[in-house]
Amino acid sequence: MAEIAAQPFAFAFKTETTALVVIDMQRDFAEQGGFGASLGNDVSRVVAIVPTVKRLIEGFRAARLPVIHTMECHRPDLSDLPPAKRDRGNPSIRIGDIGPMGRVLIAGEPGTAILDELAPLPGEIVIEKPGKGAFYATTLGDELKRIGARQLVFAGVTTEVCVQTTMREANDRGYECLVAEDATESYFPEFKAAALAMIRAQGAIVGWTATTDQVLKGIANA
Repeated sequence: MAEIAAQPFAFAFKTETTALVVIDMQRDFAEQGGFGASLGNDVSRVVAIVPTVKRLIEGFRAARLPVIHTMECHRPDLSDLPPAKRDRGNPSIRIGDIGPMGRVLIAGEPGTAILDELAPLPGEIVIEKPGKGAFYATTLGDELKRIGARQLVFAGVTTEVCVQTTMREANDRGYECLVAEDATESYFPEFKAAALAMIRAQGAIVGWTATTDQVLKGIANA
């Protein structure tokens, strides 16, 4: 088994069963006029990690390891959007409303797209998810079985919501999970710090954390 220097201890992996999952690096969460900004968040924190996420993606591609992208979005008729989600919070525009980048978080709209710098390549798996977790109401589980993945490296946003929720879903399904600390971000730095601490606490109860440099070094030496 190859290893990545990680916390709370080394993350063992096999290249043939390892994949990268990039969570929700979408315009709606990173750009002014999108859903993240409508909630009053500082989206510059998301923009700041784009070069690191790109480097991580390129490292996986160079090693010929799978890269999976997720997008939080809903059907145009909102049939997969429960009122409990649409009515939550006090945004200036709600999911499904028309905003500066089209209808907010609706499949196919410009604002829902993954950032150009991180756009999926032809053949890479793209999962459209209506929930916080990427396993709920999606084909992610089937896709992971199809490619034989058992160890997952996570990047994307936000650390304490969609990234951690998906990691916990994966952990419950038997996957070994690691989050790249500097390739994930929150609108709230204290939430990110707490989420990373929770993930690796109690002997990696949910998973491991490592820097992007540590992940790429581990992959390069595998």
